[in-house]
Amino acid sequence: MIVAVIFDMDGLMLDTESVSERCWKAAAREIGHELDDALFARMIGRTMAEDHRLLRERFGAAFPAEVLGQRARALYRETLEADGVAHKPGLLDLLALLDQRVVPRAVATSSALADARRQLARAGVLDRVHAVAAGDEVRAGKPAPDVFLLAAARLGVEPAHCAVLEDSGPGIHGARAAGMTAILVPDVAALPPDARAAAALVVASLHEARNALARLLDGSAA
Repeated sequence: MIVAVIFDMDGLMLDTESVSERCWKAAAREIGHELDDALFARMIGRTMAEDHRLLRERFGAAFPAEVLGQRARALYRETLEADGVAHKPGLLDLLALLDQRVVPRAVATSSALADARRQLARAGVLDRVHAVAAGDEVRAGKPAPDVFLLAAARLGVEPAHCAVLEDSGPGIHGARAAGMTAILVPDVAALPPDARAAAALVVASLHEARNALARLLDGSAA
């Protein structure tokens, strides 16, 4: 029985992954490198430390990953402050359903806690969730289950009774490792077959996710 919902943030609640991609690529060009689509796709859903590891894996041990990450984050914040933070289509309808059903909900993100709370507040949805668990609060980031387990603990709900909405491979694998029902809502990046196979359900949008969650909350199969 599903009694709580855990959301990823970027690319799932908030339409920010395309902004992040532009900023990472622009920052890489500033230091004379090209960040290709395939590498960025591998970085989605991971902590900054994991992104740094992937960058050094591609460009060599001496690559200034921290410098690139700092510049990309600065560009990202500047862009969101100037343009605002857009919701993914269907988010508000989904939250309204959870309000109606009085369903506890949390965010489990690879972002740092302060950044996550700032983003959610800027998007006007921080007060629509009951807890936030972040990548800088756990020992291992996605695809480890740690951040999902922390989110469930903050809600006071057993992991087996949580449904997770995710847009990334690492997130889906992490949710499954936590023993939760993982629902994949793909965003900008092409996903490998193993991510789709690991999901309990794949839907095209948050509108479809809303309908699936309504059935799960009723105790029916998704």
